[in-house]
Amino acid sequence: MAEWNAYYRNEDEEEEQEEGEQSGVYRVTGRDSLVFLVDASKEMFIKGEDGQPSNFDMTMQVVRSVYTSKIISSYRDLVALVFYGTAQSKNPRNSFKHVYVYHDLDEPGAKRVQEVDALRESKDAQPAAKTMGSGETSLGDALWCCANLYSDIKLRLSHKRLMIFTCRDEPHGGDSVKDRQARTKAGDLKETGVVIDLMHLMKPGGFDVSLYFRDIVSPPEDESELGLQLELCDKLEDLQKRVRAKEQKKRTLARLNLCLGEGLNVAVGMYATAVTARKPAAIKLYRETNEEVRSKTRTFHTQTGSLLLPSEIKKAQVYGKKQIVMEKDEVDAIKKFDDPGLFLMGFKPMEKLKLHHHIRPAVFLYPEEDEVKGSACLFSALLKKCSEKNVFALCRCIPRRNYPPRFVALVPQQEEVDEGKVQITPPGFNVLYLPYADDIRTLDSPRYPSASQLQVDKMKAIASKLRFKYRSDAFENPVIQTHYRNLEALALDMVAPENIEDLIMPKADQIDNRLGPLVQDFKDVVYPDDYNPDSKPTAKRKTADAGGAGEKRPKVEVTEDELRNHLQKGTLGKLTVPVLKEACKQFGVRATGTKKQELIDALTTRLGS
Repeated sequence: MAEWNAYYRNEDEEEEQEEGEQSGVYRVTGRDSLVFLVDASKEMFIKGEDGQPSNFDMTMQVVRSVYTSKIISSYRDLVALVFYGTAQSKNPRNSFKHVYVYHDLDEPGAKRVQEVDALRESKDAQPAAKTMGSGETSLGDALWCCANLYSDIKLRLSHKRLMIFTCRDEPHGGDSVKDRQARTKAGDLKETGVVIDLMHLMKPGGFDVSLYFRDIVSPPEDESELGLQLELCDKLEDLQKRVRAKEQKKRTLARLNLCLGEGLNVAVGMYATAVTARKPAAIKLYRETNEEVRSKTRTFHTQTGSLLLPSEIKKAQVYGKKQIVMEKDEVDAIKKFDDPGLFLMGFKPMEKLKLHHHIRPAVFLYPEEDEVKGSACLFSALLKKCSEKNVFALCRCIPRRNYPPRFVALVPQQEEVDEGKVQITPPGFNVLYLPYADDIRTLDSPRYPSASQLQVDKMKAIASKLRFKYRSDAFENPVIQTHYRNLEALALDMVAPENIEDLIMPKADQIDNRLGPLVQDFKDVVYPDDYNPDSKPTAKRKTADAGGAGEKRPKVEVTEDELRNHLQKGTLGKLTVPVLKEACKQFGVRATGTKKQELIDALTTRLGS
């Protein structure tokens, strides 16, 4: 995954703008923060039926999973782990009883993963239950402690989220004073921008959210999440799926205005629905201290050696054999085509959009109602009409300042839901980048011998037997998985990394069972009888006429008159080295070396005498 953290782009990095858009690099300021507020009551340590893990152990597995994923995808995000209802107390300034801050808000690391493993590696979880689940519960104090964690952070936070893990729908047992205190503190947190989510776990008799927690948690950010919040998490996979869906904030690549006409603008956001996963770049470290090397670039005058300030550096372009010197604002003005935004050019039928027009990954367009009121309504009407008329909107797109303009096609996409009314595909426009005329070339099709109808039928039979339903999420990149497993083993002092199953390797036995005799039938009609795929092809020797080494080339001899003629004209250098060597042998000249100039000098001395 791409790193979400902000960075500043200087003028030299502007050349990488196309690559940045394609890889889905998010240019935002601030860091994400996530606080796990875990109920440590005795009910959380009760194991399920048939040896199922306890709610506490399941929560720790999810916390560990989030820690490891944050280390890989966004290591600069801040995470914290807080327990409430514990016998011991540990928090800033020790202001709250029965609240234990296990991890402060900080970047995740290998040490934190090991500490979480220590909580869940006990065989029966009794030691953790005795040390944690024996204190009074005050959710208000726990929320207040989390608020202090946020206030102590001096960094800029772009998104703040708090997740409550509990299996008790009435944590205070009906104590109205504590209930009121918790509701008040939850309201204060939500006013400061903290999103509170509830991960309610399995409880005998069911978990009733309406009893207490409906007033604690934040309203759903999306209408499709409303039904999801009311479902219990009784399996580890369900809990991990819900936490994974909420831990990352959906961030825009860019927020733009879609101009439909003069004075008619719709606020939209561009989202990357899929980003290529790559191995992170290597970080240079000091050999002695193992600290990260920080590079600093300075520019010096080539003649005087004095340090040049940014205001003293100018840019120039040679045009018509004359050097044109430009100031920084002039360079910016040259690069700027127009302000960022989408400008509607017109509409085209979907038949005009061809497969070869796809030149880079598409992005997704969705309205931003918070930016301009009424954007969602107008966007929905445009989407509906484009779908009904089966057309796409042709727009000129400038995603950021000083970016070159591109033509894009806004392809409508309607909402799709499954049987449980859960959204599968969101409504919006897929933004397809269109090529310019210069980007399309006419290529001559390669010439191959055409196959007979019998050969085509045999291959069709093989292709029909090997068909399967492809899903991109069913295959993981084995190179990246092996890379991160090795890093994890080194960081966590593991004996050996976890084994990785290479899912892209073909299942030879299953393929052979499906095909049966079809492979041999195909070979019989395509390849000759004496064909052996395991034998190495014999190297072909080129003939002498073709300039190869089939026969030894005859020696090229030159007469003494020809050599003297070359010497007078100064064209001895045009003769090849083999010809010069043969001439030296012919006239008994001893050269001091085998280089061409040495041979020429020896012949010049001999002929001149």
